[in-house]
Amino acid sequence: MNTTTVNKFREGLKGFVDQLAAQHAPLRVTRRVGADFVVMSAEDWERDQETLYVLQNSSLMRQIAEASTTHQGATGYRPTQEQLDDILGV
Repeated sequence: MNTTTVNKFREGLKGFVDQLAAQHAPLRVTRRVGADFVVMSAEDWERDQETLYVLQNSSLMRQIAEASTTHQGATGYRPTQEQLDDILGV
């Protein structure tokens, strides 16, 4: 994670915001007095919130584990050709 001071952040706000949006990497902003803080794009924050939701939901994690197991063993659901055509809009 990149780091900058609050003074540099204030002076180069537009550039930092553009960098955050383009690189999808959070920025740690340090202060002499008070706690540091982290700035990230809204898109990245929303993605991280969705990830945390899934990781904290034991039912979803169990479904993912089961799906991974059936996928690796090739024992999962296999749609018919007609169902595939319908899904793909053919």
